[in-house]
Amino acid sequence: QVQLVESGGGLVQAGGSLRLSCAASGRTFSNNGMGWFRQTPGKERKFVSYISWSGSTTVYADSVKGRFTISRDNAKNTLYLQMNSLKPEDTAVYYCAADPRWRDRVQQAHQSYYYWGQGTQVTVSS
Repeated sequence: QVQLVESGGGLVQAGGSLRLSCAASGRTFSNNGMGWFRQTPGKERKFVSYISWSGSTTVYADSVKGRFTISRDNAKNTLYLQMNSLKPEDTAVYYCAADPRWRDRVQQAHQSYYYWGQGTQVTVSS
């Protein structure tokens, strides 16, 4: 079992930065591939980024490539998303997700992740 709690969201002006954190409980954090997803009202949850268990493999959606950085600290059971050069279109609820099946296999489909956090709101003003 893995329980996930996101934090770090908030209101920021365009061009600003935020760092999201996802704290995981349980001893099996390092066994999971992790992802960040985002969702706006009435829209499907969308892939943002993926990281393998070791952090050696990272993947980004084209819309955030070069601006966002995913990382993890397995000793602290924490996943991060550093978001720079934020744009109004980045406004969404951001969710972290985990699944041991994607420990070292890239997975971008939100339907394929088993464990989810409750989400944190990110609002970027123009």
